[in-house]
Amino acid sequence: MNWNSQEFIWIDWVIIIVGILAITWAVWRTIKKDKMHQKGADSEDYLFGKGEPWYIIGAAIFAANIGSEHLVGLAGTGAKAGVGMAHWEMQGWMILILGWVFVPFYQLMNNKLGKIITMPDFLKNRYTPATGSWLSIITLIAYVLTKVSVTAFTGGIFLESLLGLPFWYGAIGLIVITGIFTVLGGMKGVMTLSAIQTPILIIGSFLVLFLGLAALGAGSISDGWTAMMDFSRTLNVGTDGVAYGTNHMFHFETGDPMYDEYPGFWVFIGASIIGLWYWATDQHIVQRVLGQRKGESSDVVMKRARRGTIAAGYFKLLPVFMFLIPGMIAAALAARPDSGFTLDNPDTAFGAMVKFVLPAGVKGIVTIGFISALVASLAAFFNSCATLFTEDFYKPMFKGKSEERYVLVGRIATIVVVVLGIVWIPVMMSLGSLYSYLQGIQSLLAPAMVAVFVLGIFSKKITPKAGESGLIFGFLVGMVRLLTNILTDTGTKVMEGGFWESTAWFWQTNWLIFEIWLLVAIMVFMVIVSFFTKKPTAKQVEFISFSGDYKKLVRQSWDKWDVIASLGVVVCCALFYWYFW
Repeated sequence: MNWNSQEFIWIDWVIIIVGILAITWAVWRTIKKDKMHQKGADSEDYLFGKGEPWYIIGAAIFAANIGSEHLVGLAGTGAKAGVGMAHWEMQGWMILILGWVFVPFYQLMNNKLGKIITMPDFLKNRYTPATGSWLSIITLIAYVLTKVSVTAFTGGIFLESLLGLPFWYGAIGLIVITGIFTVLGGMKGVMTLSAIQTPILIIGSFLVLFLGLAALGAGSISDGWTAMMDFSRTLNVGTDGVAYGTNHMFHFETGDPMYDEYPGFWVFIGASIIGLWYWATDQHIVQRVLGQRKGESSDVVMKRARRGTIAAGYFKLLPVFMFLIPGMIAAALAARPDSGFTLDNPDTAFGAMVKFVLPAGVKGIVTIGFISALVASLAAFFNSCATLFTEDFYKPMFKGKSEERYVLVGRIATIVVVVLGIVWIPVMMSLGSLYSYLQGIQSLLAPAMVAVFVLGIFSKKITPKAGESGLIFGFLVGMVRLLTNILTDTGTKVMEGGFWESTAWFWQTNWLIFEIWLLVAIMVFMVIVSFFTKKPTAKQVEFISFSGDYKKLVRQSWDKWDVIASLGVVVCCALFYWYFW
């Protein structure tokens, strides 16, 4: 048997089949054991799960974030543009904001309302019921545009490059398998699968990294790293003939071809806006930390949730090394005719690296982790869709229904979102490279949600109508910009006529700069509206502000090790920025 085969052989397929069956059995056994402690269907447990240990929470947050857009898009971006997109991955410090700042607010609301909240619940209580409903609508639209469609599309590409499956077989098959898994497993299944696949995914990806560097460095990992960095410095050649390189995160010179995509320090600010929305206020992520066992005190729940976010902060340091840098290695290997490695499409970089550098048998084991990661990530989206629709639309309109009915409605809502996501795929394919498309869409959705959450928490003077109006205003402006992106090929087409010329500032402005100014405009708009509308009531701000209860809850839930561990995340992020500046 050829253990160094660069294709899948029979032992890989045996391992994949046996491994998937073993994981399925382990998840099913855990779910069955959990249901033995329940009496009948429970929509809250199905949607949120119970309070898991902090390391499971950290793994679940990490797994919910890692999807096929990383396996395909991030590795492909690394092959094409180096570390420029790493800003969106160096977000470990941002997850700390979830644990240290936002989770206490969510926990206080859980205590006050007597139930586990959703993010729309948060806005309904701080602003108006309509504000929460609008957030649910925006979030569901975001899942269609940035989650389901992207995961299905990139999952198809990845499985095609790795296993040779036809694209649509892989994409639809992934959705069907995940749909069945989500329906049967709920949040408990998602959390269990996350715990199983996270170590496999991390170990497998680092094997690709180190073996890829060894292949590039003729057996030496350090020589491979040097060769990769040297090659990246020869790329990104401007019209002046200067090679500006793809080995750094910031592009300050206007002659740099990548300046238009990553303009100077604006890129860090823009990535942070998206990061604050995603890591601190998005239902998809926050849902991982809201689980709570009956009878638990608030400080215990807080401590577990915070430590889960700290663990996730360390996990979040890894994707650059797991996916982006292997993409850079793939580009460097492909540039060497004697390496035997070819790369026709950058988006197939990671799958091609798995087949090229991993020995037989190991390919199968690592592939199990990758497939599990795709299912876990997509299942987390499905579960969040079910949660938002059931908790924020159906339950308020149809009170007193059976728990079985609420679970069924959540599943139907998920199916609708999946169908819409698949329909959107052709449009998505026309809007540029995958990872750039993903961040571009998020840059249009994030400002409105960041503005209403941040001002709602940090200012007691922002009125309910200001929050509602700001969310609607920001969302509509973002959607108009998305429409112009579709019509103008993201601002690259030459559009003639009085209307297009007079509005060029709107549709031609760099996407990151547009995002930042949109956030500023929404905040200013909310402040102005607050001068002319009714002030919030004491009840609306009593537990959604830095109150005595908030400070007491925070202080009771941490010790010096939480602080030290959190500082470790910040230091690691800073060192990465220093090295790749």
